[in-house]
Amino acid sequence: MEFKAKEIAEILKGRVEGDPEVRVSTFARIESGKPGAICFFANPKYEHYVYDCEADIIIVNDDFVPQKPVKATMIRVPNAYASVAALLDYVTAQKRSYKRYRGSNIKRFLSTRIGRKVYVGSGSYLGKRARIGDYTRIYEQVYIGDDVVIGKKCIIYPGVRIYPGMQIGDNVIIHSNAVIGADGFGFAPLADGSYKKIEHTGNVIIEDDVEIGANTTVDKSQMGATIIRKGVKIDNLCQIAHNVEIGENTVMAAQTGIAGSTKIGKHCIIGGQVGIAGHLTIADNTTLAGQTGVISSIKTEGQVLFGSPALPHRQFLKAYAVFRKNGKE
Repeated sequence: MEFKAKEIAEILKGRVEGDPEVRVSTFARIESGKPGAICFFANPKYEHYVYDCEADIIIVNDDFVPQKPVKATMIRVPNAYASVAALLDYVTAQKRSYKRYRGSNIKRFLSTRIGRKVYVGSGSYLGKRARIGDYTRIYEQVYIGDDVVIGKKCIIYPGVRIYPGMQIGDNVIIHSNAVIGADGFGFAPLADGSYKKIEHTGNVIIEDDVEIGANTTVDKSQMGATIIRKGVKIDNLCQIAHNVEIGENTVMAAQTGIAGSTKIGKHCIIGGQVGIAGHLTIADNTTLAGQTGVISSIKTEGQVLFGSPALPHRQFLKAYAVFRKNGKE
């Protein structure tokens, strides 16, 4: 799609500084900007690229003061990073077709309920009494079990498996090969040293505006529900165990694992390869740095923790200084 600078400024409620008629048709990173592209500048360490960038438009913060002449037309906005995300959303929505489509070799039942302008790719399976909301897109080779509920304007990418009875809200994105609703890892030890499987009779509830990455697994609960609250963003290759609850607008990077029955608060930031033991509570606004190991509950809100076992930031730095000193002696 092609946009003029003045059109982009109108979409973002920004202000043009330069040629309002200049046109762009693609996005590019500021370090590799080229004619016909739009870039954004938000991180001060990339400022030197602004002056040499060949892109025709650069989105910048309102308070940016150039130290040299800028060749590109600038669009000033309150938050460049948020604005480019909003622009990408807008462009994607314009490209997306909501025309009704049914691929070949689809399995469905008379009791399956499909909303208006739903896309279903070839080779997908829609179970008995499953309900699919308006404008949802279900791509090729997706399995949706009996009694699954999926809301409006969801995107379910190829190869996703959603077990029977799971509930998914509106505007949810689930990437390829994610599994929603497999049994949790629950086994009872027996006197002879073997293990008896504990049946899981609960489900998974995914609220609105959640995104789940490729190859991530969210296990159903033994009883009750595993719950992913509104606005949560989960990266690829994460494991969410049975009976876990993740609070609103928490974000989680790749290869994180959360053991069973742990409750994560709202607005938490969880780095890559974090491990969180079971039956814990993590306070709201907690930040866990990459590879942090959490073995006890975090009760104080707003902490930043590092290491394994997890320690508050300052305490971790002091301990690390001692480790290094002792290692040299």
